[in-house]
Amino acid sequence: MRHRIVRHRLGRWIDPASAFEALHRDSPQAFWLDSGIEASDGVSYIGASAAWVTASVADSTVTEHPSALSVPGTIFDFLRGRIRVAPGSDGLPLGWVGWFGYELRTQTMAAPGGTAAAVRRSRHPDAALLDVDRIIAFDHARGTVELIAIGARWTPEIAGWRDETERRLAAIGPDGGSRTTASTRVGEVRAGEPPVARWRNGDDAYAQQIEACQVAIRDGEAYQLCLTSEASVVTHPHPLDAYLAVRSTSPTHHGGFVRVDGVTLISASPEQFLTVRDGVVESRPIKGTRPRGETPADDRRLVHELESSGKERAENLMIVDLMRNDIGRVAEVGSVTVPTLLAVETYAHVHQLVSTVRGRLASGKHPVDAIVACFPAGSMTGAPKSRAVEVLDHLEQRARGIYSGAFGYVGVDGTVDLAMVIRSIVLDADGATIGAGGGITALSDPIEEIAEVRLKAAALLRALGAVSPTSV
Repeated sequence: MRHRIVRHRLGRWIDPASAFEALHRDSPQAFWLDSGIEASDGVSYIGASAAWVTASVADSTVTEHPSALSVPGTIFDFLRGRIRVAPGSDGLPLGWVGWFGYELRTQTMAAPGGTAAAVRRSRHPDAALLDVDRIIAFDHARGTVELIAIGARWTPEIAGWRDETERRLAAIGPDGGSRTTASTRVGEVRAGEPPVARWRNGDDAYAQQIEACQVAIRDGEAYQLCLTSEASVVTHPHPLDAYLAVRSTSPTHHGGFVRVDGVTLISASPEQFLTVRDGVVESRPIKGTRPRGETPADDRRLVHELESSGKERAENLMIVDLMRNDIGRVAEVGSVTVPTLLAVETYAHVHQLVSTVRGRLASGKHPVDAIVACFPAGSMTGAPKSRAVEVLDHLEQRARGIYSGAFGYVGVDGTVDLAMVIRSIVLDADGATIGAGGGITALSDPIEEIAEVRLKAAALLRALGAVSPTSV
């Protein structure tokens, strides 16, 4: 039986940025799944919640908040017990919205055929999910705004939320909020001397790690390794101001803002990790990057260079093969296909190679099983995955935390829509952190790989008003 929902359509368009500003600028637990500043299709969602759940891999516990009640188990066990899959899904983020951190790999890769990786303790929750039963949906193609809630009817309590939300949104100007006005905080995130980003690895140290990856590849331990580093910045912008700055300078169709208990994830991710909808499982891995050109001719040259790069194509194909294997673990036999292969997608700062892998969930498999089978994404580990995570853990010597995990939602109806935590900033009481990395192969040039890491982090550092040192 499907969950019943109630809907209320507003009589005019309101820009999501203006709505979020009015409703949730200072909400301690809130989210915004964003189709982008200039979106003409897709749906953006905003919401907040007084209840949430976190998970710790090191402690093997799941904790419900605000009660702080902890029970043994994994976040995946928790979700399986609360999601009722029904035919004809609504496909809405009514259920659980938040992030799955990279250290969950210890649990997902302990399955038969996997490996139990070393447990590293992140300073942030390994998973943090808001319990969401009310949302506002902004349909960019139709130009409509709807208030949606789980419920058989408009009870007094739900109707009170509807009426108060509509009252607060009515205060937004008659134009529905200006995209330009709502996103002019670039450069206003911090006044005074700009903070300096500190990278975990200097250029020489990172180059040595690249060489160690290539030794492992030559020795037959892996075909590809996604090596990463991390920049930290001592800065404390308002999280929404920081997100609006990122949104303005790095537009994407998988943007996200998730704030849970003092930690905020800000993402301009271009990569869809996993969707499950009406029994269809899909992933769209990205491997292969070039910067945008300064002129149209230069831009075309860089696209051609990306399309014809043997190294980049091989890197993408290896991850496609890995994702075919991962999805195949939960899919009907013979249903896994690759509808698009090595397509170039262009974003504000980069061109990237993107492929699509798709399969049909096998009978008896739960949508959460698909997350477990595919997590962490192969584009953030390398291939083969089991050995790649071991090699990378030995080299990186740190918890990646939220970075290179996934964020999005798992609906009460079994719908899953998760993006990769890349091109992202994590804000907490200590400041900001930005993860960045790239796929290393036998053909990788260390100088080019270091430049790619800097390129991926540059727009995010600018959004924070930060400067990068002369070396990574």
